[in-house]
Amino acid sequence: MNESVIELRDTTGNPAPLGLLGFGMTTVLLNLHNAGLYELNSMILAMGICYGGAAQIVAGIMEWRKGNTFATTAFLSYGLFWLSLVTLIILAKLGWATPSNDTAMAAYLAMWGLFTAVMFIGTFRMHVAGQVVFGSLTILFFLLAIGDYISAGPDFKHLTGYEGIFCGFSAIYAGLAQVLNEVFGKVVLPLGAVTK
Repeated sequence: MNESVIELRDTTGNPAPLGLLGFGMTTVLLNLHNAGLYELNSMILAMGICYGGAAQIVAGIMEWRKGNTFATTAFLSYGLFWLSLVTLIILAKLGWATPSNDTAMAAYLAMWGLFTAVMFIGTFRMHVAGQVVFGSLTILFFLLAIGDYISAGPDFKHLTGYEGIFCGFSAIYAGLAQVLNEVFGKVVLPLGAVTK
């Protein structure tokens, strides 16, 4: 009896750069505000909805299709983080809900810090660029949580903003490195050795 084997090959693009860039660019712009360069404004909220939120959700769904549990969880979670953060701000501005106080925001940010810390452990099996993104994001969430919990002054918030800018640019680097390395078919921007 002749049995034929059909092998399906995944020809879809790599969604990770989209997710990393959506996260990174939105994070940089929010943390330029945290660093004191400008007030919270509609540009940040729009980026949070469209690129930090929607683009990461699209990337997460694409990663699910590829069977990548880590990236699916990361991109969908952080995409929904951005949407929830914007929702927190908009609900209060519209008067539809009581604004969150510092203690509530500290709890919110600490939960995201805990989630990110566990995800960071998962990056120990990945390239160094991913470790830098998740490691610096863990620090960022906990700094933000501490800042809200102790009602820290502007100096602490500005310092946290600069750490967030670093975190965002590390994600931008990781995303663009994957794009350029694929386009040129060689390492243009290194991601660091993959740990096995």
